Amino acid sequence: MTSPAAERRTVAGPVSVRPLGEADLDRADEIFRVAFGTFLGVPEPETFFGSAEYVRTRWAADPQAAFAATVDGELAGSNFAANWGSVGYFGPLTVRPDLWDQGIGKRLMEPVMDCFDTWGNRHLGLFTFSHSPKHLELYRRYGFWPRFLTAVMKKQVAGSATVPGRVLYGEVPAAERPDWLDAGRELTGAVYEGLDLEREIVATHVQGLGDTILLQGGGSTLDGLAVCHCGAGSEAGEDVCFVKFGAVRPGPEAADRFERLLDACERLASERGLGQLDAGMNLGRPDAYRRMADRGFRTWLQGVTMHRPNDPGYSHPGAYVIDDWR
Repeated sequence: MTSPAAERRTVAGPVSVRPLGEADLDRADEIFRVAFGTFLGVPEPETFFGSAEYVRTRWAADPQAAFAATVDGELAGSNFAANWGSVGYFGPLTVRPDLWDQGIGKRLMEPVMDCFDTWGNRHLGLFTFSHSPKHLELYRRYGFWPRFLTAVMKKQVAGSATVPGRVLYGEVPAAERPDWLDAGRELTGAVYEGLDLEREIVATHVQGLGDTILLQGGGSTLDGLAVCHCGAGSEAGEDVCFVKFGAVRPGPEAADRFERLLDACERLASERGLGQLDAGMNLGRPDAYRRMADRGFRTWLQGVTMHRPNDPGYSHPGAYVIDDWR
């Protein structure tokens, strides 16, 4: 990231990296909003993202994977790692605009890479600005390579009929939740070996951020699942239902299952009284992208996902997955 030279100051003391504490969250949230808003040139960067929450939700999901950089004892930036079983990703990585271009981002990469080593994730990723050579070069140094664009898409919620076989995780009796989590792990493992969304499902439920849609198939199997954030205080923001992750069982009927999952997501948004449905789609999944566009989804934010190693992971034509790694 770059800022006007007149607004940039030189780091006077050493940069320290430590765990992000609860007492840091207000300041970390402010830096997060101002950094993104400044980079994108919005008039009032401190209000960027509105009522959507990223810093507090990700810290609460796993405080041990949230990190702070300080300069002269003052918070300078933060970064977050996420563990999805065989897959790990990180972000948002943000630094105070007056301290850009002084190596703080590199320091904030070190602890998240240590997290991935500890967790043993096989495929790593991130979402960044496709038009920023600086971002691409920073992450390339850590072995990440840019692949397809990822479109964060939105549509206005229309009335949606009841979806057969839809179960909401939040309505499942507590004693039965482990079985549903096992079924979800089996489904995501069929999409990509070892992929596990338990962290996101549980965090969404415990924090009251929304709910997870579970689509029953034949027997004890799942046809699909979608982790959805709903409204202000979640990663969705006011009047929005955001599909943080969605996937259907691969195979000959995957496209039909995907259509049913999209129906279920829109149904949840309608039930919650939310007017907009947001979902990210990697363009390495062209049929899934086309089906979303045919339903009226339109791109409002576009970036590129970077992968380590340089292979598609679960972003290939046969995959019907929703995510964006922001």
